[in-house]
Amino acid sequence: MTPPRLDHVGVVANDLVALAAAYERLGFILTPRARYADGRIGNRCVMLRGSYIELLAVVDPNARSATLERFLARYAGVHVLAFAIVDEQSAMERLRRAGIAQATVSRFARPFDNADPDGPKAEFVLIQTPEQPEGRVNLVRHLTPDVLWQEPYMQHPNNATVLEETWIMAAEPADAAARLSRLVGCVVVPDPQGGLALELPAGCVRLMQGQGGGIVPRIARLTLRTSDSNAMIGRLVSERNIAAHNDGAAVLVDAAAAGGVEICFKP
Repeated sequence: MTPPRLDHVGVVANDLVALAAAYERLGFILTPRARYADGRIGNRCVMLRGSYIELLAVVDPNARSATLERFLARYAGVHVLAFAIVDEQSAMERLRRAGIAQATVSRFARPFDNADPDGPKAEFVLIQTPEQPEGRVNLVRHLTPDVLWQEPYMQHPNNATVLEETWIMAAEPADAAARLSRLVGCVVVPDPQGGLALELPAGCVRLMQGQGGGIVPRIARLTLRTSDSNAMIGRLVSERNIAAHNDGAAVLVDAAAAGGVEICFKP
């Protein structure tokens, strides 16, 4: 069976307009707004090479989402990790063998652009696994990748190209790694940076020891690779007075400036 790869992460907020504006200020081009879950939830996405960041919020003022409300009661930020698969039947069989009988598989579609309901639709096969303390872990097969990964939406002014890593801070990294490896279908390896990591063919999930007084567990950091040695993101954070600092050659944008998750830009 082909090992999964990191497909996307979901950043959850109370206000999609404000969250989108924060990411545009960081130099990202976003996809048009789309709606799903009976129109209650809206999203916009940062499309990268082989992966993406999904921005999520309830957009119907007369509706609610118990799931998003539960996430936001803990913190605003990343609550969804999704991993790409090529065969949902094999994935479901593996989950059953691992004793995870609660996983469900479904197929759904949404418009790429809610302002163009008759336009192209993004279609997916989605496996939802039991919710974990670290967040929701999904397995996804894209049926229409060309609809999402359109070249104009991958030309970001900050020159970000790839979602390379996501960091999870956990009280017991070994326990979290063992649970997540069963859900995703990958092995756990020692992380040279400390802690543990899920071994994937593309992207990396690092599980680090939670420190200080922050919320644990928490999906705390995204690492993005840039194509210009961080020249443009360095210029943007300076010109726009975005809360950030340097860590060697990396530019670290504070979580407060990125919807609740720290973003590390690497050259």
